[in-house]
Amino acid sequence: MKKISLKTLVKASQIIGMTAIAAGVSIANAEDDTIKVGVLHSLSGTMAISETTLKDTVLMMIEEQNKKGGLLGKQLEPVVVDPASNWPLFAEKTRELLAKEDVDVIFGCWTSVSRKSVLPVIEELNGLMFYPVQYEGEESSYNVFYTGAAPNQQAIPAVDYLMNDLEVERWVLAGTDYVYPRTTNKILESYLKSKGVDEKDIMINYTPFGHSDWQTIVSDVKKFGGEGKKTAVVSTINGDANVPFYKELANQGINAEDIPVVAFSVGEEELSGFDTKPLVGHLAAWNYFQSAESEENDAFIEQWHAFTKDENRVTNDPMEATYIGFEMWTKAVEKAGTTDVDKVEAAMIGIEVPNLTGGTAVMNENHHLSKPVLIGEIQEDGQFEIVWATDAEVKGDAWTDFLPESKNLISDWTSPVNCGNYNTVTKSCGGAVAGE
Repeated sequence: MKKISLKTLVKASQIIGMTAIAAGVSIANAEDDTIKVGVLHSLSGTMAISETTLKDTVLMMIEEQNKKGGLLGKQLEPVVVDPASNWPLFAEKTRELLAKEDVDVIFGCWTSVSRKSVLPVIEELNGLMFYPVQYEGEESSYNVFYTGAAPNQQAIPAVDYLMNDLEVERWVLAGTDYVYPRTTNKILESYLKSKGVDEKDIMINYTPFGHSDWQTIVSDVKKFGGEGKKTAVVSTINGDANVPFYKELANQGINAEDIPVVAFSVGEEELSGFDTKPLVGHLAAWNYFQSAESEENDAFIEQWHAFTKDENRVTNDPMEATYIGFEMWTKAVEKAGTTDVDKVEAAMIGIEVPNLTGGTAVMNENHHLSKPVLIGEIQEDGQFEIVWATDAEVKGDAWTDFLPESKNLISDWTSPVNCGNYNTVTKSCGGAVAGE
């Protein structure tokens, strides 16, 4: 093998450096002068129907921030990976983003099973992640900021609306078989029983991701709802299984007047995938709808259409949660003067940014937002008419009051508590995360 002299190596490195400079990108700039932003969303598989849009949202926010001059005098550089709706792969991709790509922050995940897969890695490597989707609560990590709804900001207000405004007495809790629906329904079952609902008036059903044959299940729902009491479906069905579910409701003649469905994972993006005529009148509970009237929302929609070059692309709640998280992160980085995770975490507490519904999002000491709660009714054009809203923003509760193992727990990442699940009775910290 021919030996290469040190002089030759030095000369070669100089040539590489000159080539990079001639191309307008220096070696130092590539390695040191950008702030890397990890994007961890499924671009293939069963959850791509929902998550691809969030990838695009992060890229739009990065582009807009770079137009403003970047952050701390540096441009933001997206690092996009595809965990492909494969939950263990989320952990692998997270390790890749933090250990190999050395990203400064991650925006990612949709399902709770993907988030729980990521959590040990991000805590081990002291990364920082913004999680933009409604979830079951029962968690607060030092390394995660939860910008989607906790149960007291979506599930429980939705049940209250059905109970008080629509006089629902029988309840079908239908979900995809993983941690978010199971824990949320466990909370809702306890809540309903605390309101005097008999166990025989609660039907619970779970189906796998991507489930397509809904005929028997919908038939059972129809029978359950035909026994003389007003019945509603509370849906935590996720991903592309929603398409055949709603189609089967229509096939069996179930409309919103008979058995209304209130969904926690169906928004404008999901509705754009199928005929909405049979769905008119069914409901969804979120903290944002595209139909919200505010100057901030008008500007956001305009920005989205310009970025996608598609006037028909819709916006939705997890997009707003991504927007809020990104805006808060940039403000916290500017406040801290660094992307160092520990300093940014401290700077995040108390950060406020305008939400897209005309109010203000606040990051609280438990790493959860204060958010409004909205109930929307599906319209024929795939949009939602807001039929109910809270008077003010609701503070997200990391730990529910309706499970015995959680009712005494709080999350407070400020001194002197500085704990994700602090027991107010024993005055002790049980650790950052209560595992499933």
